[in-house]
Amino acid sequence: MVTPALFARYPTAEAMAAAEPHDLEPYIKTCGLFTTKGKNIVAASRLIVEHHGGMVPHTMDELLELPGVGRKTANVVLAVGFDQDAIAVDTHVFRVANRTGLTRAKTPAQTERQLMKVVPKPEWSHAHHWLIHHGREVCHARNPECARCVLVDLCPSAKRFLRAERVARRAR
Repeated sequence: MVTPALFARYPTAEAMAAAEPHDLEPYIKTCGLFTTKGKNIVAASRLIVEHHGGMVPHTMDELLELPGVGRKTANVVLAVGFDQDAIAVDTHVFRVANRTGLTRAKTPAQTERQLMKVVPKPEWSHAHHWLIHHGREVCHARNPECARCVLVDLCPSAKRFLRAERVARRAR
């Protein structure tokens, strides 16, 4: 949501690298943690200009060298920006993958590795979006809507949530 105005003002890595972090704050303020993000965006832009000729790198290792870029962001860049097979694990992907039994992981990195084993490689980027969508629309963090979930018969967590929901209704 913030990128159209941000990129209109700073259309190239060179333009972004020439900025000061506080210059970006009005454009990214709604993202949260905008002070840190501003510093990382400018620092990453400067490295992109100095080490990559102004072009965003297209390997995991190179992306992870950029300030503020972790595995999730790097995987999003690889999948969306470079059409590479990648699974980005955000809070929705982590939650849904573990609740549904696709993974049994304690960390996002473990979740990524386990998903890579159970999801066919050509579907990695799609699966990332499917899991996010399901987590936002149905499998919410606090009140999952198991009663309307298409995976209810397959999901090991659904019985527990449905049972808790019935108990809560009786208590009202």
